[in-house]
Amino acid sequence: MADSINYQLAKFVASFGKASQIPLSTCPEVTFAGRSNVGKSSIMNKLFGRKNLVKVSNTPGKTANINLFEADGIHFIDLPGYGYAQRSKAERSRWAGLIADFFALERSFNLVVALVDIRHDPSALDHQMIEFLQHNELHFVVALTKADKLNRSQQARQRASISSQIDVDPADIITTSARSGTGIDVLKERIAQACL
Repeated sequence: MADSINYQLAKFVASFGKASQIPLSTCPEVTFAGRSNVGKSSIMNKLFGRKNLVKVSNTPGKTANINLFEADGIHFIDLPGYGYAQRSKAERSRWAGLIADFFALERSFNLVVALVDIRHDPSALDHQMIEFLQHNELHFVVALTKADKLNRSQQARQRASISSQIDVDPADIITTSARSGTGIDVLKERIAQACL
């Protein structure tokens, strides 16, 4: 494997309703986690250079399972979005359990990409996710999504504010936009460093 990943090879592998169904790690893995309306599918599609490989829905919270993709010998894991209020309480707790069960597995966890909407202060659930990753010493970066909705100075201000709120080194925070492609190359670099 060269020092770059061929994202053109990206393909959907399978979807799992229970963490225990996921096959054991046999290769490097990158996991994507974030709120259900953070734009996770869009960022993954931009990364893969595909329009609809990862299903994008107009209804937040559609990813109810753990979806597994593969590109160039690396697995990309799309966790269900958390915290979408209009789903039933039972469904929300199933998702929370699914995410918790996933992180309890013995996996390679090369990199977790935690997605946070740059336009808003991190939610309580965003804080919980970041604290969980920090507490368990998992290697992660924070991708701030939807940067195209703000101008440059607003982006810089929000990035600094979010960095201090979640207590994450600014070097581990990437400003991204699925629409303009901002930050996608930086994200690819961090994935390559973690996986190759």
